[in-house]
Amino acid sequence: MGMSVTISAAAEQDAEQIFRLQYLCFQSEAALYGNYRIDPLVQTLDSVREEAAADCVYVARLGDEIVGSVHGRITEDGAAAIGKLCVHPRLQGHGIGARLLAAAEAALAGERGARTFRLHAGHRSESNLSLYSKVGYQRVGTSQGADGVPMIVLEKRAENYATTA
Repeated sequence: MGMSVTISAAAEQDAEQIFRLQYLCFQSEAALYGNYRIDPLVQTLDSVREEAAADCVYVARLGDEIVGSVHGRITEDGAAAIGKLCVHPRLQGHGIGARLLAAAEAALAGERGARTFRLHAGHRSESNLSLYSKVGYQRVGTSQGADGVPMIVLEKRAENYATTA
């Protein structure tokens, strides 16, 4: 019988595995846009460490291996900015991303008082946009990433969390 994937808050010592996982997972996004300067690919290990210590970061573990992660933080307007959701390519399509998202939403709403969840997805990232739609996010606008990639802005009210998790 195989091991099951567990979801938990990340610890500072998880930073190196998160860093490597992001680099692996976001290669396909970079290729989709022909842009290898997207944030998860240029982020430093020290920056990942700082996020794991200060922000709301969740990981999916298969045994001792981190196979997924998500990052969230509260913005000045009280919304929860969620990003860098990634799942190891060999485990995509098994609901791990949705579970990570639900864990981050629960913590951001319950522990940090978020009223709205907000995320950005590249305009060509159909699988990501599909996942976000399935878990209750709605398109509310567009923006352009610092790397020049056109993004779709999606939001979900925190009170809707209980009905979509």
